[in-house]
Amino acid sequence: MTFEPTLDFARQLDAQDPLHAFRQQFHIPPGPDGQESLYFCGNSLGLQPRTARAAAEQQFLNWQERAVEGHFTGNTPWMHFHERLTEPTARIVGAKPIEVVVMNNLTTNLHLLLISFYQPTPTRYKVLMEGGAFPSDQYALETQVKLHCLDPDDAIVELVPRAGEHTLRTEDIIAKINELGESLCTIIMGGINYYTGQVYDMAAITQAGHAVGAMVGFDLAHAAGNIPLHLHDWDVDFACWCTYKYLNSGPGGVAGAFVHERYADRPDLLRLAGWWGHDAAARFQMRKGFQPSRGAEGWQLSNGAVLTLAVHEAGLAMHEAAGGMEPLRRKSELLTGYLEFLITRLDLPASRLEIITPRDPAQRGCQLSLLVHQNGRDLFEHLMAVGVIGDWREPNVIRLAPVPLYNTFEDVYRVGEVLAQWASQ
Repeated sequence: MTFEPTLDFARQLDAQDPLHAFRQQFHIPPGPDGQESLYFCGNSLGLQPRTARAAAEQQFLNWQERAVEGHFTGNTPWMHFHERLTEPTARIVGAKPIEVVVMNNLTTNLHLLLISFYQPTPTRYKVLMEGGAFPSDQYALETQVKLHCLDPDDAIVELVPRAGEHTLRTEDIIAKINELGESLCTIIMGGINYYTGQVYDMAAITQAGHAVGAMVGFDLAHAAGNIPLHLHDWDVDFACWCTYKYLNSGPGGVAGAFVHERYADRPDLLRLAGWWGHDAAARFQMRKGFQPSRGAEGWQLSNGAVLTLAVHEAGLAMHEAAGGMEPLRRKSELLTGYLEFLITRLDLPASRLEIITPRDPAQRGCQLSLLVHQNGRDLFEHLMAVGVIGDWREPNVIRLAPVPLYNTFEDVYRVGEVLAQWASQ
């Protein structure tokens, strides 16, 4: 598409947008002038669906009227509530229902999965991750390695871009996998790097990892609900994600996990166990001896927090109503492309501002990361002061994420206007 830097053009795109009406299904926070803000921070926290409050209120009412019987009676028995989310979750991450479960929070799930999929030996003990990964991943891997009495400085190998580049090349990732060879135990990378917004080639990484005998998993915090995923077809071993970004489940909302179906009937696979992961048919017999449920549900620990599950169900319903990831992805590419166009036409020198997110739409999702070399924090504070809600990441990156469910092309145009005013100073 040939973009134009005009308000009329932006409004024309909105008029043609089949997803435009979904914006009305979300609460848009007010800006400093009392009007709707320009919310470009869905990569940190998605907006509240208007249906979320009623979904939680229904469970408050069930608790009020049914008390403990709410586990077994009513139209949403709590005993099986998490199962209501299985199929829509599987569609979002490209999995079979048996391969996914909604539970816990992201880092909890990462630890639970690493117990099973990072099992080092004296010769195969290395773990590969991207350098500068989100701190939770760094801390999780550091402590998992220590759990096996290994030295993190020796066991953890970090991938870094080439000198003068901001993102990783797939050929360099694969070369490092081949170099580590039989010493490589596990690969755990973000599906999308939180800082740069780069989408990694998860299929190629998985294939290369398996070729040297390693387990391969992904933290999909910035990918789930943002880009199309095909975890089953890519042959990924394990994955986990949060749901409060692009899936709009609320701050600290429940998370998800994926375990490939080849492990569905592997009760021998080491894991940390809890009552809710025990075989459902025998769960209430209350006997010793853990027998895991089939599939990803066998990694559960405790019964789900129903209030957060209900809110998450409301968020998932928005994705389902929009037709799933394909139409969302089509709009996302246009929104992000329009934002890139407006920033690029400012013609700023790289010494002042760079877009460090890949220019290839296939290598990015909603997010553009702006590396601001001069007074970046001042620019961020100015954006916030005029009602543009983005995200600041030290030392000098502003992340802007136009989300297809609720952002408009006019939103993008307005952000471009603010940046143009700043650039002219």
